[in-house]
Amino acid sequence: EVQLVESGGGLVQAGGSLTLSCVGFGSTFGRGAIGWFRQAPGKEREGVACISKSEAGTYYGGSVKGRFNISSDNARKILYLQMKNLKPEDTAVYYCVADTGLRCYPGMPFWGKGTLVNVSS
Repeated sequence: EVQLVESGGGLVQAGGSLTLSCVGFGSTFGRGAIGWFRQAPGKEREGVACISKSEAGTYYGGSVKGRFNISSDNARKILYLQMKNLKPEDTAVYYCVADTGLRCYPGMPFWGKGTLVNVSS
């Protein structure tokens, strides 16, 4: 069992930056894939960034490449998402996700409750 608690969301102007954090609870956190998904109002959830523990490495969604960076502190069990040059279309609830398996995929079983990022134009 893995529990995830996100923080760091808020209101930011377009062009600004935010860093999201996710603290993982459970002995298996970090051994498997970990990442971030988001869901904007009226839209489906989409993958933002994910760290796979297989040869697949790190994944970024096309709309965030070059602007977002995912990193982890495995010793402290914290996952980060650094977001730069934010755009209004980045407005969404951001969810931390994890799995005991090695690969990132949409059906990863463990989800946090989410943190809201609101980017104003």
